[in-house]
Amino acid sequence: MFTSLLIANRGEIARRIIRTARRLGIRTIAVYSEADASAPFVAEADEAHCIGPAPARESYLRPEKILDAARRAGAEAIHPGYGFLSENAEFAQAVIDAGLIWVGPQPSSIRAMGLKDAAKALMQRAGVPVTPGYLGEDQSPERLAAEAARIGFPLLIKAVAGGGGKGMRRVESLEEFPAALASCQREAEASFGDDRVLLEIYVSRPRHIEVQVFGDAHGNVVHLFERDCSLQRRHQKVIEEAPAPGMSEAVREAVCAAAVQAARAVAYQGAGTIEFIADASEGLRADRIWFMEMNTRLQVEHPVTEMVTGQDLVEWQLRVAAGEKLPLRQEQISLTGHAIEARLYAENPDTGFLPSTGVLTHFVLPAPGVRVDSAVEQGGEVTSFYDPMIAKLIAHGPTRAAAAQKLAGACGAAQIWPVKTNAAFLARTLRHGAFLAAQLDTGFIAAHLPELLGSPEPSPEVLQAAAQARIAAHDTPPALRGFRLNAPARLEVRLQHGATVHTAPAAPSALPVHNLGDETVVFAQARAFAFTEPTADDTGHGGGESGGAVLSPMPGHVLSVAVALGETVKKGAPLLVMEAMKMEMTLAAPCDGVVAELNAAPGARVAEGVLLLRLETEG
Repeated sequence: MFTSLLIANRGEIARRIIRTARRLGIRTIAVYSEADASAPFVAEADEAHCIGPAPARESYLRPEKILDAARRAGAEAIHPGYGFLSENAEFAQAVIDAGLIWVGPQPSSIRAMGLKDAAKALMQRAGVPVTPGYLGEDQSPERLAAEAARIGFPLLIKAVAGGGGKGMRRVESLEEFPAALASCQREAEASFGDDRVLLEIYVSRPRHIEVQVFGDAHGNVVHLFERDCSLQRRHQKVIEEAPAPGMSEAVREAVCAAAVQAARAVAYQGAGTIEFIADASEGLRADRIWFMEMNTRLQVEHPVTEMVTGQDLVEWQLRVAAGEKLPLRQEQISLTGHAIEARLYAENPDTGFLPSTGVLTHFVLPAPGVRVDSAVEQGGEVTSFYDPMIAKLIAHGPTRAAAAQKLAGACGAAQIWPVKTNAAFLARTLRHGAFLAAQLDTGFIAAHLPELLGSPEPSPEVLQAAAQARIAAHDTPPALRGFRLNAPARLEVRLQHGATVHTAPAAPSALPVHNLGDETVVFAQARAFAFTEPTADDTGHGGGESGGAVLSPMPGHVLSVAVALGETVKKGAPLLVMEAMKMEMTLAAPCDGVVAELNAAPGARVAEGVLLLRLETEG
């Protein structure tokens, strides 16, 4: 086993790798951007090197900077984590050429599985069933439109070099196809430097099933069973679990055997995931499950596999990279219980899941008996430069219901402020009747969204708790609180929540309440309700209508501007495209009007709430 390891990644995966490496007695070396100088993973590593400014293109995506840090630190091996350069064959080869150990598959395997069209063709030759569609070299808009018409609608456009939901669009009709194709190609080029796409049939009730595989340099390949990653939003996984609900032993055996066959076809070494799409309209059937792609790296959701198999997958990676045989044979690997993982994102479900950034003034995840893999700690900052996932919560239980109940409780107990998160959304999802009944497909969240969001308005109990806390903060003498002549003591307090003023009686409550600066923050089922002294008028309304003003809904940068100063636009017309935290968003005209003010330009970085454009309307 090597004795030093550089981790070419950040956040929770860097911390995760450090834990295992430390247990094995391996010295760890972190690399970090200027934005991550105070991040927990930097402090936890034995050694750390700054490799550039905050943007990933100038730091984490610069192979030469990472290799230079490895040379300076005397690292023997490099672990790429997931994301960034983890599936970059050229980087893997550069690591090997530098005389270092690459903790991952051979560059040839990454190349073979890195392009979706080539990987599918390879799987077809290996006898692995693949999703029907178009994988051709002709990428002209005319040929792609013709193939789309042949396949039928709805269908999926997917970036050949894509992953993580990037460069993917669902298209409902031939009329929508050209615009969706252009958008997909633009995102693919920006994310992967490759705008080629493939087309696939769209399965009406799809479930996302993936199998964890492992290979070594001695020709051994095993699987560690399957995961279900069907709960997604905009093709991004939200909740994952192992094993897949409703999968019979016969179907499990067929799917896992196909995954091992796929890994053997590329002489795979290390950790990998074979991803399948299943048509669940008639349950999980072996003849309705098709290969989609292979991820040639460790997955975000690997903890659920660790918990049901009792294995440390990072340790397996390190041992295989050091030339050892796989720790176990296939017959020695077994399933125990059920595990579910929820991804905690810095985003606001009440505003369409827009990213949320800022300093974590209050960050508490009370989760007894639940594994927490966190990227941040209280006092840290969530920036717009990286993925919005700030933690993963993983629960294991003897049954699926027990694991879901434990995880829902942990998500519901989260206390995070002022950064907005999806914690309450996760808790409601895990308690939803359809989820508990395993009525799953990739459209689950969209179908149940109103129920999963809940109400953003404070309940009477929240208002009473806030009123009690405001009284305590002002240290009103108990004998005078709510004193009224010839009447029981009762004190009502005026509180402002957002733009609304509430009047509520003070009453003791079991809800967590914190006075944070000038705000009283009440936490109820992972929602944070902040109250201040009233500043609005007595009608309960603050501010006014923005009219034709278009404000930045999130911090990020402007990708493109579709209008010019003085141009007339119709309500709903696209005005500009923004990107933040790997998410692209098109802003549309809120009304008919003329562009009277334009403060946005392609490439410009903007803060949340900045006036980007103003439309002047008649009258």
